[in-house]
Amino acid sequence: MGEKLIKLIRESSRVIAFTGAGISTFSGLKDFRGEDGLCKIMEPEKIFDINIFHSDPAFFYKYARELVFDLDNIEPSMVHLELARLEQRGIIEAVITQNIDRLHQKAGSKKIIEVHGSAETGHCCSCGKEFSYAQLVSFVKVGEIPHCANCNGIIKPDITFYGEQLAEKPFIRALEESSKADLIISLGSTLVVQPAASFIDNTLGHGGKLVIVNNQPTPYDHYADLIIRNLEEFCRLVGELI
Repeated sequence: MGEKLIKLIRESSRVIAFTGAGISTFSGLKDFRGEDGLCKIMEPEKIFDINIFHSDPAFFYKYARELVFDLDNIEPSMVHLELARLEQRGIIEAVITQNIDRLHQKAGSKKIIEVHGSAETGHCCSCGKEFSYAQLVSFVKVGEIPHCANCNGIIKPDITFYGEQLAEKPFIRALEESSKADLIISLGSTLVVQPAASFIDNTLGHGGKLVIVNNQPTPYDHYADLIIRNLEEFCRLVGELI
């Protein structure tokens, strides 16, 4: 397995990574559809539903406190650190991530495309005023719904909710990177959320190869050139051989 993985990487001229919530479970965050994921507690689609947010923002902020606004003490996992190391070595050209936890940045990755946005900033739904992550946290940590100081409108973090289109700029960048890649390594994603998972289709459609690193089956398993069911094993293999 290790030899095949390294062979695929070394024979590729442009490698990119695609990451999902599974890589952050080692940091103590819950993924969506894993054995102990959010789906066991509640449908994550409800937490991040834009219509529910507009009708009852308190619902989102209640559940998002731990998921989104309590990350300052969360450290990157071994996977985040390994991807940052591979980028520094010039092996990985970019990381396309579904995650909103900013752990790739903490790990030292520079070429990150956050297709589902980030809570690094937020905007008032009424007047459009921008707010920082720290400002949002100051509300949420005391159990308050963030309101705009200008117009008292509700502040929404710049995360793409279900029911919203992906932000245009990162989406286009991800399309460009995935179309140029001759190898895409998908880590910690069940590859069921569209259109984000369509970046896998984009690489495959341009003749690229696919490595899947995930502890559960995905709809793309039969397209993969290699499947590794353990993220720690992936980190060990690349750490030893590259």
